[in-house]
Amino acid sequence: MTKSNRVFLFDASAILAFLYNENGADFIEDRLPGGVVSAANWSELAQKVLQAGADWLQYTSILAALNVRVEPVTIFDAELAAVLWKAGNGLSLGDRLCLATAQRLNAIVVTADTAWGSSADIEQIR
Repeated sequence: MTKSNRVFLFDASAILAFLYNENGADFIEDRLPGGVVSAANWSELAQKVLQAGADWLQYTSILAALNVRVEPVTIFDAELAAVLWKAGNGLSLGDRLCLATAQRLNAIVVTADTAWGSSADIEQIR
């Protein structure tokens, strides 16, 4: 669940890769139990699953069984997401809310979005 006592926070792309058994799913599976997802990314995840015609209730049951917790978006997150906006950086509002939530929680972000790069605070699944 943790790396150096830090929680893993997942963006929608990482959880989708796990649910759809895509490349990197094993990497996520090792980190997912007890992990966190921002409510903003939970909404994005639900939208993508429903758009694909998949069974959202089945997927939420899988995530609940792994003790994945949905973290509310706070005013701090919303304001930091606004500060993180820069023209042309390719970060959506959902991306910026994920990064802001991770900062607030001192979490390690797990993503499949290579545009985020990687660092001590961001782990790429592929």
